[in-house]
Parts: sequence; structure tokens; C-alpha cells
Amino acid sequence: MSIIVCPACDLAHRLASAPATGRMRCARCRAPLQRPENAAVDTAIALAICALVLLLLTNAYPLVTMQINGSSRDTTLIGAALGLYAQGFDSLAALVFLTTVIGPLLQIGALLYVLIPLWRGRRAPGQGTVLRVFTQVRTWSFMEVFLLGALAALVRLAKFAHITPGIALWSCVLLMLCLSELISITSPEQLWRWVERSRQ
Repeated sequence: MSIIVCPACDLAHRLASAPATGRMRCARCRAPLQRPENAAVDTAIALAICALVLLLLTNAYPLVTMQINGSSRDTTLIGAALGLYAQGFDSLAALVFLTTVIGPLLQIGALLYVLIPLWRGRRAPGQGTVLRVFTQVRTWSFMEVFLLGALAALVRLAKFAHITPGIALWSCVLLMLCLSELISITSPEQLWRWVERSRQ
């Protein structure tokens, strides 16, 4: 017997089995308890590989190019963190680096480490530990927060300099969308369901 807690009002529901299809609603507030989860492992792997490529592009190319008084400057995502560090904002630089580079990289790497063996009908060494770490790490990925902050800063800078969006900025937008979809189809319940299927 499994327990599902309503994310809106915290009412616990007992279920003999959690259905893979169908929409369940809270008995008290009628909020959705669990979305239908019919995604295939192949889809999750494809999204994770796509997200990894976009993350590499985001870190390899400039985010923006600024032209001020005839001089041109550009920066990468890692360069932005290094720039904050050089200006004495050590904690902020570390936070930007951890949440926009390390967090997504660990999240994607953990998923691929677990999902590729599952796709082949095998079990990755330390699979349970990796899944638990993945659940904790995914809450520290703030790519969308960084992107919104960067866009707000670019709008302000556009009054003083000519701003040209770089490849990395567009890759960052696509990465945010890709990660959002990846997170939506790899809930902890769905991951453990794939694990159970691989044992059959």
C-alpha cells in the first residue's frame, strides 16, 4: 500500500497501487495528486543527451557580446562566475557556478548513469544512491532564475551599449525548456517504476 501526499493541502491518501495512467485528485481540495506518467526510458535518455549538448554549448560560446565606444567584449557562463569572483563577490560567484553549471551537469549525468543501463535491461552500480542524490541535486538547478536575471540585466545594459545575443544565450533558453520537460517526465515515482520494470 502506497501513500501519496497532496502537494496543495498535505492530505495523505492511501492507494493500493499507484496507477500509471489516469488523473488522481485530492479528496479534500481536488488538486491533482499525480500526473499520468507514460513516458518511455528512450524519451528520457534522448532529452538528457539533448540537455547535455545544450549545456556544453552554453558553456563553450559567449552569452552576449557588448559593444561600448568602439570596443567589444563578450563573456561565457563560466566567465560570468569568474568575473563576479574577480570583483570580490566570492559567495555569489560560487552560487552562480554551482547552480548554473555543476547542478545541471550532475543532474543530467546522474540520469544518464541510471537510465542507460535500465534501457539495456541492467542495473547501474549504486543505482539507489544515485537516484537519491539526483532527487536532492535537482532542487539546486536554477537555470531559469539565472536566465531571467540575465535578461533583466541585458534590458538595462541595452541603454548604454549595443548588445548582441550569443549562441550560448539561445542554448540556455533551449536548455531551460529541455530540463523542464526532462524533470516533468522523470519524477521519483516514474524513475522507481522504470527500476521495477527492469527487474521483471
